[in-house]
Amino acid sequence: MTSDDLNLTVLAGPTAVGKGTVSRKLLELHPEIYLSISATTRAPREHEIDGVHYHFIDRESFEKKINDQEFLEYAVVHGVNLYGTLWQPILDANKAGRPALLEIDLQGARQVKEIAKNAKFIFLAPPSFEELVTRLGMRGTEPLEERKKRLETAHQELAAQNEFDYVVVNDDVNRAVAEIEMIMGLN
Repeated sequence: MTSDDLNLTVLAGPTAVGKGTVSRKLLELHPEIYLSISATTRAPREHEIDGVHYHFIDRESFEKKINDQEFLEYAVVHGVNLYGTLWQPILDANKAGRPALLEIDLQGARQVKEIAKNAKFIFLAPPSFEELVTRLGMRGTEPLEERKKRLETAHQELAAQNEFDYVVVNDDVNRAVAEIEMIMGLN
């Protein structure tokens, strides 16, 4: 299987836009989808489980995987932690006939676009920047300084949405999921 043969959809968008919520709803409706679990060097949040939410690994191990070319994409996110998508689980899912969905950031999406040119690239956009600020504040998972960094990054990400094949506005989760289902050819 080559990178051009992958059944792969990339879902990206700014922080707090609802990528996780949309992905979870999509998986409830289509359990055949393989949702890639990213590797990261950041510490787990209180509710997160290694191997379920992320693969939590130390920086040295992450860098070894980079050197061994085990990542489809990887990036430094919000200027602090490394995040990446491992190749092998995606290849295994596709070999089993399962479409793969990557929920990643702009840097990662750009890397995947260079490698998997036939993948579908979806940018999940907020109804407005003000709504994004509200959602991030309501989430309450990051301290104020990190929220500020995330919002700075969000401005850059929103400016890049024209790099994607599709832009889906997450003004209503069910409507956004239905649109993504159509893009992925799932209905």
